[in-house]
Amino acid sequence: MHKKLFIPGPVEIAPEILAAMATPMIGHRMPEYAQLHKRVKEKLKKLMFTEARVFLATSSAFGVMEGAVRNLVAKRCANFCNGAFSDKWHDVTKRCGKEADAFKADWGKPITAEMVDQALATGKYDAMTLIHNETSTGVMSPLPEIAAVLAKYPDVVSIIDTVSSMSALKIPVDELGIDCCIFGVQKAFALPPGLAVFTASEKALNRAKTVEGRGYYFDFIEFATNDDKDNTPSTPCISQIYAMDCQLDRIFAEGLEQRWARHKEMATLVRNWVSDRGYAFFPGEEYLSMTLTCARNTKGTDLAGLKKRLAAVGYAFDDGYGKIKGETFRIAHMGDMRLSDLKELLAEIDRQLAEM
Repeated sequence: MHKKLFIPGPVEIAPEILAAMATPMIGHRMPEYAQLHKRVKEKLKKLMFTEARVFLATSSAFGVMEGAVRNLVAKRCANFCNGAFSDKWHDVTKRCGKEADAFKADWGKPITAEMVDQALATGKYDAMTLIHNETSTGVMSPLPEIAAVLAKYPDVVSIIDTVSSMSALKIPVDELGIDCCIFGVQKAFALPPGLAVFTASEKALNRAKTVEGRGYYFDFIEFATNDDKDNTPSTPCISQIYAMDCQLDRIFAEGLEQRWARHKEMATLVRNWVSDRGYAFFPGEEYLSMTLTCARNTKGTDLAGLKKRLAAVGYAFDDGYGKIKGETFRIAHMGDMRLSDLKELLAEIDRQLAEM
């Protein structure tokens, strides 16, 4: 039995997307692939509001997150951490042999513009990493305010993870001045996992040229060289890129404004349910994620038991991540979900809770 996915990724995939992945194979050095690649790249630029280079990488987002550190940190990196995945990014930075410091907010708290300003004002750092939407805690940090601070530090290359936010709300990459914007496709973008997208500003590419030990697979300069030919350095996941081509058409057919509004409506529905049922939010309400809700288990619900009961009737439910597993639960509301999908899930949760 297929369990309908309401976890924070991977999410449910539309039948049209799965069908697009069955498109007959082409060679990645054939002109047909270059045409596909260029088409997808131009649509992504429109979605991301950028004229910067947009690259496609066959990997999870963390592959590119590591690659960005290897390419863009020449001196020392400021890693801003407020959850499991941003903590991991600091660990990855150190494992790449880079000098780095972690600037930590408590889980459930955002990274603030003041935190970023205070760190970068020291002059120690030539790069910084930030996760816009920390999936482990359901916290969305205030990216526009942080971007305004980054503008004060032109020598710092900004590396921003939008893995679980890109396409769910407006993220104008050029207007925000983001040097390297990274996202995976298995969350708000609603594609199967295995493909990552990243941008590189001229500042980022110029930095990469000065950095040794970039490796090969994620070498930004290799990506730029191949991008000139509408291609990738190594064999791409062609079936995934067909799926992305299809999904971008679907996103624009829905309309960006409508897509953003739908995500806001879905978030509101789930938040109201959480409040009405007597649970609390793990983050402060000002910083609630637009794509998933992380609630405190203030009622002492047997979340592991609830997860099993929901699985038995065809729903995948998440009972918290890492050190807050069991203390919280997360409900995703992103991608191609509709209000009707969430109403169906929430009604089933109510039924199961009534029987427990």
